[in-house]
Amino acid sequence: MTTLPETDVLIAGAGPVGTTIANLLGSYGISTLIVDRSPHVLDYPRAVGLDDEALRTFQAAGLAEGMLRDMIQNVPLRMYTARKQCFAEILPSTREFGWFRRNLFSQPLGEAVLRRGLARFPCVQLHLGVELIDLTQDATGVSATLRDAQGVESGVRARYLVGCDGGRSFVREGILKLPFNGRTHAAKWVVIECDQDPLDAPYTALHCEPARPYVCLRLPYGLRRWEFMLFPGEDGEQMLAPEKVRELLGRHVANPDKLNVIRARVYTHNSRVAGSFVSGRVCLAGDAAHITPPWIGQGLNAGLRDAFNLSWKLAWILQGRLKPELLSSYHDERHAHAKAMIDLADLFGAVLSQRNRFVAWLRDGFFLSIKNIPRVRDYVLQMKFKPMPRFVKGIVQDSGDARRDELVGRMFIQPNVEREAGRTQRFDDVVGPRFALLSWRIDALAGASTGLRAQLERLGCDHYLAERSRSTLIETPSGHRIEDVDNTLNFWFQDKKVDWVLIRPDRFIAAAGKADDAVRQLTAFCDAVLPHADAVPAEKASTTTDIESRQLVHA
Repeated sequence: MTTLPETDVLIAGAGPVGTTIANLLGSYGISTLIVDRSPHVLDYPRAVGLDDEALRTFQAAGLAEGMLRDMIQNVPLRMYTARKQCFAEILPSTREFGWFRRNLFSQPLGEAVLRRGLARFPCVQLHLGVELIDLTQDATGVSATLRDAQGVESGVRARYLVGCDGGRSFVREGILKLPFNGRTHAAKWVVIECDQDPLDAPYTALHCEPARPYVCLRLPYGLRRWEFMLFPGEDGEQMLAPEKVRELLGRHVANPDKLNVIRARVYTHNSRVAGSFVSGRVCLAGDAAHITPPWIGQGLNAGLRDAFNLSWKLAWILQGRLKPELLSSYHDERHAHAKAMIDLADLFGAVLSQRNRFVAWLRDGFFLSIKNIPRVRDYVLQMKFKPMPRFVKGIVQDSGDARRDELVGRMFIQPNVEREAGRTQRFDDVVGPRFALLSWRIDALAGASTGLRAQLERLGCDHYLAERSRSTLIETPSGHRIEDVDNTLNFWFQDKKVDWVLIRPDRFIAAAGKADDAVRQLTAFCDAVLPHADAVPAEKASTTTDIESRQLVHA
């Protein structure tokens, strides 16, 4: 058996979550080996929806613009009653995180962009047609056995392993033997994609028809997808026969014989979550950690939240910036929210795929009666029903003030700012892939000791002082000055009544406070998360200078 060079992180599974993690690790300078047993991107009809949090993750990886080239942005979602009346149209106007909240893409095209992105990083290696067949772990790392398509085995040593190998994860089932709690839904669905879209319907439609609930949506490049519920007694494979496909489509298009079906597949919906996302030096992400029905389009988006949360933590641990035991915060921060999204998808599915005609009639009457109530309509239209991640434990720190602490553990907004006069940028592109201490019209570090400043540098944290556009309130700032171009930061800080926030690399607020408690809180946070100075691991992956230079990728 051959031996491969040692690596910091081994990723099993090169789907969208695995390749996103690899791209993020590459941007942090972490040596990464990613393997997948399939030599090609799977050409199946799979995920189609990406939200604003997902695009922010791709932005951090330097791939947002590449993904957008094959995407339709700002797509409405319409829900129809059994009598084909639209009772809700969801089109959120908010862009608080810098991107539209509802966007459609074709997963095979998106995966190709993510795989091409890996070529930017000499520290990342992609091996296709290679599968993980065995794994052991000890106190310092993992030892994996890989096998290629010719049956040749090789061994590799890594500091950490991430299982992104899907709903039937070998890492979860065969190695960690973790429970996958939840249920498999009885009803199956047939998914059909055609090109040369025959319908003028540029939106996603959920048709709540008891006769046969179905979903219909437009995809990029003239593709259209239908998803039909199958009934008990209907054989999934038989429903994929050309005559059955034409029968299903014949109710919705004038001439189904003219449609060119390019993909068709039967899917079973599952609602499951792994008992733990972290076991020693092995982590689970994406479908290996949780799977959800597609009703609210959050399956892949949940996996991309995993990717952003996990990647920076692995990088900071390997660079000696974070206590290794804080890897467990990945489970603490992601498990509950993943379960909440699954529960919401189950609720949507139960309501919208109702086959009992009387219950469907009651449902339709209820939704039609509330659509003209402004507060309820806004709740639906703006997707306020979507549970937003909020971390109450993990790598976050409360101040003891309930109002301020309500901000902690939530994602920070992404406004337009200027660091150089005349050059407007999104906030994340200015601060780059590090921690950011953002002070509003004050210098939060004015009274900081050299010891605290050294701790923040070890943490990989830069200081930014934000002011109103064209303001010069702070004459001699201790950090980088940025201007609030659209007045968004002004309104945010006024409303939240804080003077500063500490923002993590995944853009979540780690701490927040007033000017007079900045030094105390920041010192306490650094003491809680930084390894002792004499405990920086030998496997430290890169230097502060490396991280600083990589900010140029995002500028």
